[in-house]
Amino acid sequence: MIISASRRTDIPAFYSDWFLNRVRAGYAYVRNPMNVHQISQISLSPELVDGIVFWTKNPTPMLDKLDALRDYMYYFQFTLNSYDADVERNLPSKSKVIIPAFQRLSGLIGPDRVIWRYDPVFLSRTYTMDYHIRYFEELAKRLSPYTKKCTISFLDFYRNTEKNLSSLSLERFPAEQQEQLAKSFAEISHSYGLRIDTCAERIDLERYGIEHGRCIDSQLLGQLIQCPMDAKKDRNQRLECGCAESVDIGAYDTCRNGCRYCYANHSEKLVCANSSRHHPDSPLLVGEIGMEDKITQRKMVSYRKDQIQFGV
Repeated sequence: MIISASRRTDIPAFYSDWFLNRVRAGYAYVRNPMNVHQISQISLSPELVDGIVFWTKNPTPMLDKLDALRDYMYYFQFTLNSYDADVERNLPSKSKVIIPAFQRLSGLIGPDRVIWRYDPVFLSRTYTMDYHIRYFEELAKRLSPYTKKCTISFLDFYRNTEKNLSSLSLERFPAEQQEQLAKSFAEISHSYGLRIDTCAERIDLERYGIEHGRCIDSQLLGQLIQCPMDAKKDRNQRLECGCAESVDIGAYDTCRNGCRYCYANHSEKLVCANSSRHHPDSPLLVGEIGMEDKITQRKMVSYRKDQIQFGV
């Protein structure tokens, strides 16, 4: 079993104490986003957890706590874009905080386990093709000693992001321009010794050395634990997504990074309300168990091929 922590929120930035408390307890409760009264009990036993994938824009609060994860293999999907506070409203200084955090994290766990994400990419009057190329190279220069790969994607539009994006004066970004920009990114990445792939993109960029990526990557985890893994493709993700099956332990409408392109938040008001209901000692990320809630222990198995298969 692979734990995703989390596509739905930034656990390292805002909820690391909760996560580590759940690791110590050996389980977490996760509400079904489609049925709020249905709760799954997710085992966090090291015998069952083949790996953890963290998604973050700022792991700083977690950097001094990583020793608590010594019984687990994990890696970070670390998003570091060139956008300013008009887009990523609540992030601290990238030069003073985020880039040093990236570098320190890599020093602690190694460059194979810190994957740089430059996504989602969009165009506007401010964020032009030339802007992206210039700042992508600046970031590649500063990050290349601390990572092995960059993952890119282009902005997808969701109903709940339309209002937030309306103030950014987005410009058309046809496939021809996407390909042109991706080609420039590939040339820059390769010049700094970085591999590059895409996240859930239909566009074929292999001629530029850009592969279709797997953000939840069972092959990478298998290499890291030196044990092959047999994980299927996640059928709950988009067709273009190459990710392996995982269990996400986050919750929507809880991320306080304030990114205007975020698909996981519906409104700032809802994020504030949910954040106020968070308690680091609760088995749930947000809220408490109610009278109408039904808790079911989720059946899980290890994907490791040459291990005894534990299950609950």
